[in-house]
Amino acid sequence: MIRRRIQAALLTASAVLLGAVAMPAAHAGDVGGQTLAGVSGTGIHNTYNDKSPYTYLADALDTGTSLVELDTWHNVFNGKWDVSHSNPLGSDNNCVQASTAADLHTGDRNQNLDSCLDDIRIWLQAHPTSHPVMVKIEMKNGFYSTLGMTPTTFDSYVKTHLGSVLYTPADLLTKSDGSQYADLDTAAKANNWAGYGSLAGRAIVEIIPGTFEQAVSPASSWSDVVYAQHLKDLAAAGNISQAAVFPSVLGAQAVDPRTRYSDTTLRPWFVVFDADAGAWVGDGNTEWYHTNHYLTVVTDAYDVSPALSSSAPSLADAEARVALLAADGASYISSDWITAPADGVLSDVLLRG
Repeated sequence: MIRRRIQAALLTASAVLLGAVAMPAAHAGDVGGQTLAGVSGTGIHNTYNDKSPYTYLADALDTGTSLVELDTWHNVFNGKWDVSHSNPLGSDNNCVQASTAADLHTGDRNQNLDSCLDDIRIWLQAHPTSHPVMVKIEMKNGFYSTLGMTPTTFDSYVKTHLGSVLYTPADLLTKSDGSQYADLDTAAKANNWAGYGSLAGRAIVEIIPGTFEQAVSPASSWSDVVYAQHLKDLAAAGNISQAAVFPSVLGAQAVDPRTRYSDTTLRPWFVVFDADAGAWVGDGNTEWYHTNHYLTVVTDAYDVSPALSSSAPSLADAEARVALLAADGASYISSDWITAPADGVLSDVLLRG
């Protein structure tokens, strides 16, 4: 019943706005007065890489999805981050160089991360009542400080191209009276996330360590560790407002997975977690994440017993799986369900837990 009431409210808002501007299938609302941490949405795995049916990144956003994913490689030759699944030397994606909303569904694709972020910002600005979008970025080969590809330059890069639509770590830290919590963990446990409705038309960015850097580099140099240290340093210097993204902890388990970080002072700077859906359901303690108001991204939603088709389950099965994972405390539920009828779940927004 809760889910039906939410969808009914969203459909009513859609009908009111339809005559004014083309809108995605779902819209942000208070969702029972919840913060960002009290809501579950659905997402699209490797959104940038699905040129069919998503000819353009904006086509994916048009579905009403709550999450899009980008894979990035630092390019030491041009000082930018390429967006590609497996090519470390060039971009291969559905992003275009848009300047206005009219440009989002046309032009040359295979652009750098700056253009992908521009596309997201322009789309959100053209759809100011859409629900907030999580931008999941896999840092394939991490940072490269030797040639200036650092967390600081990445912050500037993201802030420049997402601009005013970006929700940042400083936003989570800042209390209503203007003072700040000591760290992200304390702020999350206090549920200081912004209200879901107030985040209409906004974006939040998580970064995860990439498959390449995990294969070739020690864990101490992965992007999650490097960026958490960056957050800690910024906060100590009074410069946390410069931070643009949230580092994410990979892997679900029954106890706090942040214990893997030997430097205990870094642990309070992780409040976003990313895990496979099968492991998420099976870990036996997902309520811990929900109770502490941490954001959780679960991938491969089909990968829960009984397994569903990875690409085209029935709509009923897809909706049941999303409801199961939402009830189990997932904030964002990612899948490859990009074809009808299962793609009908992409705009679903449910109460979490």
